[in-house]
Amino acid sequence: MAEVVEFLQRRDGAASYGQLRSVVSARSIRGALADGRIRRIAKGVYALPPLPDPLAAARAQGGVVSHLSAALLHGFAILDRPDRPHITIPRIRHRHLSPIPCELHWADDVPSDGWCTTKLRTVLDCARTLPFDAGLTVADSALRLGAVDRSQLLVAAAGLSGPGCRAARRVAAAADGRAESPLESVLRAILIEAGIDGFEPQVVVRDESFSGRIDLGHPGLRIALEADGFEFHGTRSALTRDCRRHVALTIRGWRLLRFSWEDVMFDRGWVVSAVRSASAAHLADNAPTAANRLAG
Repeated sequence: MAEVVEFLQRRDGAASYGQLRSVVSARSIRGALADGRIRRIAKGVYALPPLPDPLAAARAQGGVVSHLSAALLHGFAILDRPDRPHITIPRIRHRHLSPIPCELHWADDVPSDGWCTTKLRTVLDCARTLPFDAGLTVADSALRLGAVDRSQLLVAAAGLSGPGCRAARRVAAAADGRAESPLESVLRAILIEAGIDGFEPQVVVRDESFSGRIDLGHPGLRIALEADGFEFHGTRSALTRDCRRHVALTIRGWRLLRFSWEDVMFDRGWVVSAVRSASAAHLADNAPTAANRLAG
């Protein structure tokens, strides 16, 4: 049932029965319907239930919308939709009884834009409290949108203290606005956590007869990593175009590894193993060349 919810989250909250069945079982769909995690909004169309209004929750608690809820309001990409609004209130204030269930946070000083934490504070809050890949997804998105300046983020993270400050500094150091999707951010986070260096977002491969971009590329090893979503090809012409791109990269010496959403989200050990194997294969293939250069 978790896969049903995650699929809908990746499709902005709604999908047809056929789209759901392409990745999950009918039993999972029935189970998610039965426990209220999804709902039928039209014949053959399913969606996530509406979230409680975070602004109403903030007003009821006398606080501001924060963390993932604020990220959504600011238009940042996120990995998982929060089940309830995240609200930050002053430490001196007690929880109010409210008909809106919410996740409360307390803080002494909360910079805000009206009823929502500022864009910078939102990124830092997410970086402090979320797993590395989820925090990096928010930070990458904020940089990509131009909502936060990277130098500003680094300075602000360096000045933090208390719980989560190291996590926030780690996210700030790794954040890169070139990442074009949450799946790319998660794939990069996997490599960083595995200690695999040298991969950059959106590497351009270009010569007189070809130009293309790679989701994550290692120019030194000529290894290209692609993070493919649910509907990567879409049409026959898109599939043909992608096959030719794959061939073009291969004849130019690039190893192309393509990972599905399921690979990245559910089999990270295999992803790491595949990248390490490709790196070892490149070094083995080029060892004679390097030895010849040394001999010469």
